[in-house]
Amino acid sequence: MTNEAQHICVCVCTYKRPRLLKQLLEELRRQETSGLFSYSIVVVDNDQSRSAQTVVEEFAASSIIPIEYCTEPQQNIAIARNTAVENAHGDLIAFIDDDEFPITRWLLTLFEALNKYGVDGVLGPVKPHFEDEPPQWVVKGKFYDRQSYPTGFVIDWRKGRTGNVLLKRELFGDSTQRFNPDFRTGEDQDFFRRQIEKGRVFVWCHEAMAYEIVPATRWNRSFMLRRALLQGSASRLHPTFGAREIAISLIAIPVWAIALPFSLVLGHGMFMSPLVRLCNHLGRLLAFLGINPVGEPYVTN
Repeated sequence: MTNEAQHICVCVCTYKRPRLLKQLLEELRRQETSGLFSYSIVVVDNDQSRSAQTVVEEFAASSIIPIEYCTEPQQNIAIARNTAVENAHGDLIAFIDDDEFPITRWLLTLFEALNKYGVDGVLGPVKPHFEDEPPQWVVKGKFYDRQSYPTGFVIDWRKGRTGNVLLKRELFGDSTQRFNPDFRTGEDQDFFRRQIEKGRVFVWCHEAMAYEIVPATRWNRSFMLRRALLQGSASRLHPTFGAREIAISLIAIPVWAIALPFSLVLGHGMFMSPLVRLCNHLGRLLAFLGINPVGEPYVTN
């Protein structure tokens, strides 16, 4: 396959974020290609009220970048991602979240790394972009900081995320190779785990930067704790989940609970950090007992 023949489809799954989606599409409009590939966009609206439709239609009317609008009324991020894949055209598929925006060389940098390392996919870092000045406890606690790795670093499945990634289209050959709808979160890690078990290789590209927009509602304590509960509950779905993970949570819960009053003396950020970890382990154990700690399909703002 020659570079000239390659086409990238950028997949965006969105849920009730028309303002952020509009900002993302504007940045996707400005992507550099150096003539090495063409690209298009697929937007999957996971909102029954079709809150993204007007934004997509306005973009389509003013942009030369092809864009397709699809709906997936069932609120499930894995199903929405699969709908995006089913409607994607081309040799390569990129994913970016609807609350993010990339640098202008984002696709180009991912594309060059994919060819340089001869791998099945390339992931890039996502850094926080605060809309308003956050409280110091949020900054000091690093609640929205994500780890990055050197370019060329081969990732394991636990580092696999779809907020900033370029993948070969062939990875999605049939429905068994796509995202598992049983996951309400963590479906991307499950996808990478299954692919890596098949011998697929994915590397990191530190230069392919995207930014996550963090509105003030996300440093609401209840939001952070509900998200931790949801993430903990999803861990039981991985085949690696077993007696060891249960034992770790049984030990971690009292340890973090004991740490709470001491950490409060050190400041609110130091208090929230063990509280988030405590909720993560609680979510894991509650899910193991068959109790759903979070009723909503998404924990999002």
